[in-house]
Parts: sequence; C-alpha cells; structure tokens
Amino acid sequence: MDNINGMLAFVRAAQLQSFTAAGERLGISASAVGKSVARLEARLNVRLFNRSTRRISLTDEGQLFFERCQRIVAQMEEAENELSRLSSTPRGKLRVSLPHIGYRMLLPYLPEFMQRYPEVELELDFTDRLVDIIAEGVDVAIRSGDLVDSEMMSRILGTFRFVIVASPDYLSRHPAPERPEDLQQHVCLRYRFLKNGQLQTWDFADARPREIPASLTFNNLEGLLQASVRGMGLTYAPKFLVKEYLHSGELVSVLDDYITDAGKFSLVWPSSRHLLPKIRVFIDFMTEKKVLSDL
Repeated sequence: MDNINGMLAFVRAAQLQSFTAAGERLGISASAVGKSVARLEARLNVRLFNRSTRRISLTDEGQLFFERCQRIVAQMEEAENELSRLSSTPRGKLRVSLPHIGYRMLLPYLPEFMQRYPEVELELDFTDRLVDIIAEGVDVAIRSGDLVDSEMMSRILGTFRFVIVASPDYLSRHPAPERPEDLQQHVCLRYRFLKNGQLQTWDFADARPREIPASLTFNNLEGLLQASVRGMGLTYAPKFLVKEYLHSGELVSVLDDYITDAGKFSLVWPSSRHLLPKIRVFIDFMTEKKVLSDL
C-alpha cells in the first residue's frame, strides 16, 4: 500500500509541480507528500525531482518514471470509477469551475439541484482564470467562447447577446449616442481579459473596426457593471449580466440596432469512457433547465 501511496503522491506532485498543490489535491499535508516521494526515491535509489525553494521539476529519470506511473494511476482511477458507477445514486464531491459572473446563471437553480441530489457535495470555484481542468481535478467547468481542447467533452448551454448600457444619470449629462461613431465623444468603460491582457472589442453589425475610448478599464465584469450603474460611463456587457438593471431602469441600453454580436457558454468535462453519476446528473440538470434560454 505504501508503494501505491508513494506513486500517487509522486504523480500528483509531478502533474502540479508542487508538493503543496499535490497535498491539497490528495487531502494531506505538503510535508506528507514530500516524505512519500523521498521514501520512493530511497527505494528506487534515484532522484526523481530537482528541488528549489520555490518549485520542483522532474529529473530525466523522474520524467521516465512519471510517464509509466501516470498511466498506472489513470488505470487505478478508472477502476475506482467503475466501482462508483455500480451505485445508481449520484454522490460525492463535485468540483465545478465557472467564471465570476457564472453565479447569475447557476445560483437560481442550485436549491433544486441540491434537493434532487442531496448526496452530491458541490464545490464551486468562481474564477476568470483559464483553469486546467485535468491537472486541477475539476469535474466540470462552464466556459464561454469556442472550445478547442480535444481532450475535453462539451455540451452547449446556450447563447447570449451583448448590449451597450449606461445609467439615466450618465445619459442626462451626455446625449445618448445615435451611431457607433458617436462613442468617441463618450466615457467608455472597457473590460480587459485576464488570460491575455487584451481589451474586449465592441463589435457591431457592419463589422467595421472602430477605435473605442478606454476611459476606464476593468478585469472584473462586476466592477465594470457597478461603475456603469453609478453613472461613470458606457459599458459593453452580456445582456444577462445587466438584465435586472434594465428591468429596474437603473441602466438603459443604446445602439441596440447596431449590435448583433453573440456569445455562448458550454459545459466542459474530461473525456472518459465512463461518466460518474454525479457529473452526468449535473450536466443533464443544467441542460434541462436551459439556464440561458431567457438571457
């Protein structure tokens, strides 16, 4: 058993390049991971990791051993998954990664999901960072945009459209734009993507590129939204994010006839021949609820 535990600790540390992260994944301390790896190295009489104060990396021997051990650990996990499938009741911890704004589409449906599947323990990670689903042990993620990872399975949740909005207070001080070109005379609040640092484009039906002022930039959509509600400028945002404020009159949309850009959200999970019940029911539930149908 110690051999298996040492191999598992080694594989997780190699995948995550950190004893601390491996310990969090395995539910043990970083020190315990380090000791397991040290015992494995002693038994093999070989150094598997190069160690520094900040990171670890595989030696040449470690890389060779990792390639073999990773397959063994994957087979062990698949065997465990097979056993889990014997139970028809979805249960256990379900790790879900979704963007910060994802709570607006997910939270209204969580009470029903938890009532329907009381033995599923949801662990929600709200982040705009591009999560490595496999390395970080995520069961299913909600992502926007096009998906290109061939190791992932996916199912489209739905589409949404964009709008340009401002508060009535702002529009009382600045005449509403009648054409996209009028935006040059306005205070424009822009969103900057965390993953690449680029500003989000404001796309219009005629597809003509336009220079949009960047009077104030945010890397968080909630902050961007609140700045617009407080009359600080015009914002280009997903409609579902501002829907409540449009209904209450705290925000007003402009240039609707010029905008056709749409986005989409998808459920993404690691490809596997066998889908655990807890993951399957979550995917089916989210699809059944059509969470983007009214956005």
